[in-house]
Amino acid sequence: MFLAAATLPQTTSATPSLLSSGGPMLWVLLLMGSAIVVLVAERVFYLHRARIRVREFVAGVKNILAKRRLAEALGVCEETPGPVAAVVKAALRHAEDDEAQLRHAVQEAAILGLPALEQRLGAVATIAQLAPLVGLLGTVLGMAATFNDFATGGVEYQTATALAHGMWQALLSTAGSLALAMLARVAQHFLASRVRAVVDDIEWAANDIMGYLLTEYRALPPTVEQKEGRP
Repeated sequence: MFLAAATLPQTTSATPSLLSSGGPMLWVLLLMGSAIVVLVAERVFYLHRARIRVREFVAGVKNILAKRRLAEALGVCEETPGPVAAVVKAALRHAEDDEAQLRHAVQEAAILGLPALEQRLGAVATIAQLAPLVGLLGTVLGMAATFNDFATGGVEYQTATALAHGMWQALLSTAGSLALAMLARVAQHFLASRVRAVVDDIEWAANDIMGYLLTEYRALPPTVEQKEGRP
């Protein structure tokens, strides 16, 4: 029990000692890792909100349109977040247009929604590519410190203890950069798969609602208000 209490301060001070031994590039890698955490957390939250139960949403819009309540269906799209609702809303706004105009409006809405989905993915990819280079620079600096000890040591041969600092700095930079690069690459592929899932939802919803508007919706009988010429 007393032995555990005696070793506790050494454990808690291990991380600051590790960072200080890793040289300046290890601090740069730490900042890059913090940036990855923030970017990934923001993207996961945004993409989670962008995904909806697309089949249930489109089915609900169709049920409203079956009663010829176009304004109500537009209101449902306005209240629903995400690019899928935006694409469906664009289709509803051109429900009475011909097929070419309807398709153009849907494609335009889908294209406008893509940049928001892919936002910050480039930053994650850049960090994944830069991390090994930063680690390589830290390795070179550590090796330079080692050879500097050879040149300025004042003796013909340096001991292992005297040269350990530069080698330890080089190894820490290499290990930190490889770990960060792997995590950033995994995060990039994860986010890309989430974006792909949302794009698939957009494509399915667009095709489904266009098919409905061009066939079933236009075959519906007019309402009493439409027969009487009222809006």
